[in-house]
Amino acid sequence: MCGILGVVSTTAVNQLLYDGLQVLQHRGQDAAGIATEEEGRFHMHKGPGMVRDVFRTRNMRNLTGNWGIGHCRYPTAGSAYNAAEAQPFYVNSPFGLMLAHNGNLTNADELKRDMFLQDLRHMNTNSDSEVLLNVLAHELQAASTKYQVDAETIFKAVAGVQRRIKGAYAVVAMIAGYGLLAFRDPYGIRPLVIGKNEAPEGTEYLVASESVAVDTLGFKFLRDVEPGEAVLIDRQGKFVSRQCAERTMLAPCMFEYVYLARPDSLMDGVSVYETRVKMGEFLADKIRHTMPHLAIDLVIPIPDSSRPSAMELATRLGLPYREGFVKNRYIGRTFIMPGQAVRRKSVRQKLNAIAQEFRGKNVLLVDDSIVRGTTSQEIIMMAREAGAKKVYFASASPPVRFPNVYGIDMPSRSELIAAFRTDEEICREIGADALIYQDLDALRAAVRAINPAITHFDTSCFDGKYITGDISPEYLASVEDARGRPSKGNPDDGDSGQLDLNLAPAND
Repeated sequence: MCGILGVVSTTAVNQLLYDGLQVLQHRGQDAAGIATEEEGRFHMHKGPGMVRDVFRTRNMRNLTGNWGIGHCRYPTAGSAYNAAEAQPFYVNSPFGLMLAHNGNLTNADELKRDMFLQDLRHMNTNSDSEVLLNVLAHELQAASTKYQVDAETIFKAVAGVQRRIKGAYAVVAMIAGYGLLAFRDPYGIRPLVIGKNEAPEGTEYLVASESVAVDTLGFKFLRDVEPGEAVLIDRQGKFVSRQCAERTMLAPCMFEYVYLARPDSLMDGVSVYETRVKMGEFLADKIRHTMPHLAIDLVIPIPDSSRPSAMELATRLGLPYREGFVKNRYIGRTFIMPGQAVRRKSVRQKLNAIAQEFRGKNVLLVDDSIVRGTTSQEIIMMAREAGAKKVYFASASPPVRFPNVYGIDMPSRSELIAAFRTDEEICREIGADALIYQDLDALRAAVRAINPAITHFDTSCFDGKYITGDISPEYLASVEDARGRPSKGNPDDGDSGQLDLNLAPAND
């Protein structure tokens, strides 16, 4: 899970990209980067940490031009920051290309071998995003005539990319001298939306991971990028699109609606907020039918993603809703922090209990999900320390029992608390007096209630069914093995963070 952003503006784009990454910060806190183009010259700055920490005034001044892309990184393998893997990535052959990617390629190793042996291209990092960039560059070279680039050439190249790569991906790329390219995998697993703005100087376009970036930057939401579709916007604001994949099926990642996306986002015709309200409704029905004996005094959410579910659950059960935890806004989301020890420590730094809401009461805590169990265990302990008599725990999503291979940091079953335990064993492990999970069918129904047109989802982390159909036990074993090895990245190595390249337009 990362945040990506691309903008073609009629005025300086650096502030738009910075502001857009700020509202996509929840999608990745490991590193951030921005690249812009002006008169055939790319400018880029990237570095470790939050968006606000990476960019200074001097960096922003160097990011000149009216179009560009941005990225906030979340390490899908859970590794610490490696400077060389911050995005965007750049390659200068056959055309100057900048690329930022959200997702995970499941055949990256195979593609690396092909790149080296057949395409004669060299990889500098272990990032699958660099693999994707080089596949795109190779396909552009194969599709072009006399190294000239036009819309037909670009769409042909994307079709070649779609045939070769597997997995989940949403991509924004800059083609020097031409314009902004964006495309999405044939299953639409990772989200990508388009915004439009009619400025006095002309039409402006924005492509982003979530519609919240469209709204906050003053653009009008246009639509989602369709699965397998490529969108091309030249520097003058001309917009064209084409379906480039041979077979497509909309099957968005269910975890986007459960946890990853902001509640004020709209993706694939679904309001994330309304979906989470529906999750609370279905969860309340399950508690009423399966655990009517629970003597619940009040419902307390684990801030922030579970609030809509908790509020609706409390309403439907006729129970008081209270805010029992205060969140420190300056601590990152523990789910996407690499390392179990870091997550455990940060829970206490991030949340503090209001003792008056817990003392002498039976409380039902509601969270969006239980992944590793670290946060749940610590929060239940905090509730008991604050004086709760009994602590019940409800998850708005089903047990996470299987690795995610499409760009979310849960690739190892050994790290998932529900992988090899029953619900009763999980309840004991996290220290709850009772545990209630959402049913998978109910979760699907919650999203379909908002948009009945979506008939398929990627729910692989819940049911082990991988929507792309290419995930074998051997692949999962290799992911587990890689997860157990230490990262080769050295935070002190790699790119200095500033790039300034003179690239003449390829078609001049």
